[in-house]
Amino acid sequence: MASAALPRTESNVFAPNGALTIARAGSTQRELDALPDPVEIDLSGVDRIDTVGAWLIHRTVRDRNASVTGASSDVTKLLEQVADADRPSEVKRPKKISAVGELGAWTFQFGRTFAGLLGFFGATLMGLFAVLTHPKRFRYNALVQQFDVVGVRALGIIGLMSFLIGVVIGQQGAVQLQQFGAEVYTVNLIGRITVRELGPLMTAIMVAGRSGSAFAAQIGTMKITEEVDAMRTIGVSPVEALVVPRILATIVVMPLLAFWAMITAIVGGGVFCWVGLEIPPITYIQLIGDVVPATDLWVGLIKAPVFGFIIALAGCFQGMLVANDSEQVGLKTTAAVVQSIFLVIVLDAIFAVFFSSVGWI
Repeated sequence: MASAALPRTESNVFAPNGALTIARAGSTQRELDALPDPVEIDLSGVDRIDTVGAWLIHRTVRDRNASVTGASSDVTKLLEQVADADRPSEVKRPKKISAVGELGAWTFQFGRTFAGLLGFFGATLMGLFAVLTHPKRFRYNALVQQFDVVGVRALGIIGLMSFLIGVVIGQQGAVQLQQFGAEVYTVNLIGRITVRELGPLMTAIMVAGRSGSAFAAQIGTMKITEEVDAMRTIGVSPVEALVVPRILATIVVMPLLAFWAMITAIVGGGVFCWVGLEIPPITYIQLIGDVVPATDLWVGLIKAPVFGFIIALAGCFQGMLVANDSEQVGLKTTAAVVQSIFLVIVLDAIFAVFFSSVGWI
């Protein structure tokens, strides 16, 4: 290892010898600070330098307008790299015009996506009509498979989620109602909110995250592997073969899943009322029958298939948009879930206003 000699004795010259590395950073800085301006740095005796040493030299040149002489080609190259890295980053403040431009771009993208979804909706209706007029072209095996994937395999997670939601609604409602001595009305809260709103809505959100994303990923992967193009080549409509079975299966199973979610949520609320409020199960069942009108059940069962149609339509639509890039599968899968949940909530608000206007409240 080369020994580090002391700098030359000139009053304003810094001439290190040997290695100018991080091990000498403290002493090197002190020696540079002790020199008067203008500082001259002679690097002819330096045989090895690292980034820390180059930074100390560069900072002295920058702050004190020092001059560097005798640097080898390697040392000069490292000093240039450190100088290039020592450029202040420019922080661009958002301008009003750029914000307006981004808003316009988002609006344009939203409109284009909505128009594409409407076009895909029309293509789906045409595919469904073609299947109805030519029943032999319908893929019953695909429909049964989607019944299993969308419906049967979702019973467990939807039942558990709904049961816990029923417990939470009962517990939170009882805490508030006990302040007025009206904890018995916890049964009304559980029955009406789970049957009318949370049953179909939470089921739709779970199906969107589970099946809607699966539709987008499956169809998107088939587009990347050119299976969709192969279908068109042999005369098979991708809409009839891939989209229609998924949409029909989701429409059929959604009311069943929503009803299952209603029952399990009511059971969860009943367990809490039995344990926390000491309401016997028989009394709880009788109260549920008295306080939940039949219109609430019809509201939930009417909304469920519409939610299912929107979820399957958005998932298949985003899957068909996948280009020849594997990254697109993840992006379109995410877009399918977000789009489905957004449309479901918008439709739920529209249904709420509609059913209130017709007196189903």
